[in-house]
Amino acid sequence: MLATSRKAMMRKTGAILPSQSEPLMRPMIVIGIPGDKRTSGIQQARSDLGMPPAIILSYAEFLQGRSLGDLMEEHKKQLSRQSSVYNGVDLSAAPPLLRLESPGSSFEIERALIALGAPDSDDIDDTLHPFADRPDPRPLRVKVAHQLKEMQGILHHPSQWFRGYCRMLARLQREAKTACPGSLWLNDPTDIAAMTDKRQTQQILSEAGIPIPRPVGEDQQPTDYDSLREMMLSRRMHRVFIKLAFGSAASGVIAYQIHPVTGAEIALTTVGVEDYITRPPIYYNSGKLRRYTDTATISGIINWIYQHGAYAEQWIPKAGLKGKAFDIRQLVVLREACHAVARVSPTPITNLHLRNQRISLSEAGLSEPIQEQVRNTAVQALAAFPRSGVAGIDVLVSGGSQQCFVADVNPFGDLLYDVKYRGCNTYEWEMKVLSARDYITPPSIPLIKEGLS
Repeated sequence: MLATSRKAMMRKTGAILPSQSEPLMRPMIVIGIPGDKRTSGIQQARSDLGMPPAIILSYAEFLQGRSLGDLMEEHKKQLSRQSSVYNGVDLSAAPPLLRLESPGSSFEIERALIALGAPDSDDIDDTLHPFADRPDPRPLRVKVAHQLKEMQGILHHPSQWFRGYCRMLARLQREAKTACPGSLWLNDPTDIAAMTDKRQTQQILSEAGIPIPRPVGEDQQPTDYDSLREMMLSRRMHRVFIKLAFGSAASGVIAYQIHPVTGAEIALTTVGVEDYITRPPIYYNSGKLRRYTDTATISGIINWIYQHGAYAEQWIPKAGLKGKAFDIRQLVVLREACHAVARVSPTPITNLHLRNQRISLSEAGLSEPIQEQVRNTAVQALAAFPRSGVAGIDVLVSGGSQQCFVADVNPFGDLLYDVKYRGCNTYEWEMKVLSARDYITPPSIPLIKEGLS
C-alpha cells in the first residue's frame, strides 16, 4: 500500500518528503573547484551533520578532456576508503545527486571555456545556448584563446565564454546519462544555462507571470546605443539598467539615464575603458563604480555590451534606508524561502562585490507582510525553472508601491556569509533539507507531504 501511494505521489509532484522508516538518500557529486569556498562549505556542512563527504570533481580536469565517467571511476577509490552509511542507509548503492557549482573566478577555467566556445572547437553542441544563432563578435580561435593571459579585471570575450559554458553544460548532461544512470541534478544544466543568460531568465519569468522590471523594447530589444536611446525616449523611459547578459559580480552593469529635455546622459558602471590609437579599446571590470557623462565613452561601452549580449530594463527606484537604496538576495531551497540579506548601497547598484553593506530584512525596515511578499515572490520565481531546486533570487521592493520585482535568478546564489536560518548557514540548511527530501522526477508543483492530497 505504501509503495503504491509513493508511486502515485511521484507522478503528482516529482518530489516527496520520505518517511523516517524508508528514507531516500543519494550520495552527492559536486562538479566545481576543489578547495574553494563553495566546495569547502559543502564538505564542512556535511561533516558537521555527520554525513559522508561529497565527491568533488574538478572543472579544470573535465575541461582538459577527461570524461565524467573517467573522473567518477577515479573517485570510486575515495568512496571505498570512507564510510558511505548515513542514518543506517548505504549510499554507495544509490544513484547520485549531481550538483554543479559556479566556475568561480579561476582564469584557467575562464580561458578553457572561451576556447571551448571557439568556432573551431571540437565540441559545437549549442543546444543549451538560448541565443545560439547570434554570432559572437570577433570570435577567437582555439589556439588564440589558449594563449590569453590573465589580466586583472579584463573581460576577454564574454559571449564566447558563455557559448563555451553552454557547451560544457550540454556535455555534462550527455555524459551523466551514461556515467551516472539514474542520477538527478540539483539544478539541471538546461535551467542553469537559462538562469545564466539574463535575457532568457527575464523572458521565462515574464511568461510565468512573475513581476519583473519592464524591459526596454518588450517586442524587440535594442541592439546598440542608438536604438537604446531611441526606444528610451519614445517610451518615456528615461532611466534604465543595462546588464551584460551573462555578467556577474556587478560586471557589465550600467545605471543609465537621459535628461528628457536636453538629452544629457549619465552612466554609472563598474566598466572601465583603456583606449588605444591603433587597436580597439579594452573593457574591464574596475571593481568600483565609475561615472561617465561623455557620449563617446558611454556609447562605446554600451555598444560593446550589446555586441556580446545585453538586457535593458526599467530602472525602478528601490526601497531606501537612511538615504541608501537596497534590494534583497533571497535564497530558495526546494520550494522554501530561507536565508535572506538586504544589500544596502549609497548608489543604485547594490552588489556585495562593491563592498556594499549587508543587513537583515528587519533591520532594513521591511514589515513582516512585505517580507512574506519577498519570500513568496522568490519561491514563485524559482518555480519557473521546474528542474532546479536551489537559487538565490534578487528581489527589489519599489520605494513607492512596495511591490516586489525579480531582478535576477542566480543558480549559484547560496554563498551568503554570516546569515542563519533556523540555526543553520546556507550549506548546512541545504544538506539538512536534502537528507529529508529527494528528487524523483523534475518537480512541477510544490512539494507535498506523504498522506496529504
